[in-house]
Amino acid sequence: MGGEFYAKIVSIMIDKAKKRRILKNRVKHIKVDSKTTVADLVSAMADMSIQARNIGQCAQVLKNMYQDKKRPTVLLGLAGPLIAAGLRRVIRDLIVNKAVDVVVSTGAIIYQDVYAALGHGHYLGSIDADDPTLRDLKIDRIYDTYIDEEKVFQADLFCGQVADKMKPGNYSSRAYLEHLADAIDDEESILWQCRQHGVPVFCPALNDSSIGIGLTEHRVRAKREGRQGIAIDSIQDNIELVQIVVKSPKTGAIYVAGGVPKNYINDSIVMGYIFGLDRGHDYAIQVTTAVTQDGGLSGSTLGESRSWGKLKKEAKYAMAWVEPSVSLPLLTGYVFGKSLTKKRKRLKMDWEGEDLKCLKKI
Repeated sequence: MGGEFYAKIVSIMIDKAKKRRILKNRVKHIKVDSKTTVADLVSAMADMSIQARNIGQCAQVLKNMYQDKKRPTVLLGLAGPLIAAGLRRVIRDLIVNKAVDVVVSTGAIIYQDVYAALGHGHYLGSIDADDPTLRDLKIDRIYDTYIDEEKVFQADLFCGQVADKMKPGNYSSRAYLEHLADAIDDEESILWQCRQHGVPVFCPALNDSSIGIGLTEHRVRAKREGRQGIAIDSIQDNIELVQIVVKSPKTGAIYVAGGVPKNYINDSIVMGYIFGLDRGHDYAIQVTTAVTQDGGLSGSTLGESRSWGKLKKEAKYAMAWVEPSVSLPLLTGYVFGKSLTKKRKRLKMDWEGEDLKCLKKI
């Protein structure tokens, strides 16, 4: 009887100790005043709950990634209506301030950047707009944002006209986009700044955009005129991107939304086996509103990626289910506010066709 009594006392003590460990860290209620910076706010969010904590955890992953002495190559995946949302300058500044080494984007985002670089605007609209009337006026709607369809047509043609000046043949999206960047002159442009700083831009689904429409017009016109046009070789994209991963001591991924760019950056890891590499991303964050319950790629958790080897088993990662027009400026403000990339060296990549001859810090 005495043994049972003492065993029960020990069990109660163990449970109480376990309970104290579980209830060790209290939720902290943030204070915001006139002196609070974006970096301060995001840092404090790590001790809150729900998506605020997730934003704070994403920030901590970024801090670890940018302070890693092995200098991981950072790949930025972009999807969604980011330019229409007003994030063009934010993304551009990430490039300028050495936070990003490779951009993988939907064609639509790069197209919207080019559209703006040509002097065309995005305008405040309404989700309650009369869409048939907008159609009559040749105004296109992106949720609550308007663009001019007549200017879109001009930008489509511009993309094809750039291809007209290129030597006929096959090009990776990266190689074509370098020519497109050379044809615009706008320091606010994401594509222009990537070209200036040697940051390669890949659009694995370039056809699925107005750039693809412009290149289709170029090809049809070239055929009618009895000459060869250019073609986008998507497998060359694969070969180029995986070489960057293989030549990098470590890699980190920033996924804004999901879609093709997320999967493509993940597949760059899987393709490493072609060159004898078996290594996942060391760091990853994602900000998205995609749900996990449908089993789709966009909302799949970064934890799930470890089962594929896309992230290392011990990788540092975090996700926040916060729409990018809110989450990306917050995290960018944290990175700049903490000066995490101020002393970071850039990467120089020397290409010979599809072969990456050199990747080094400069």
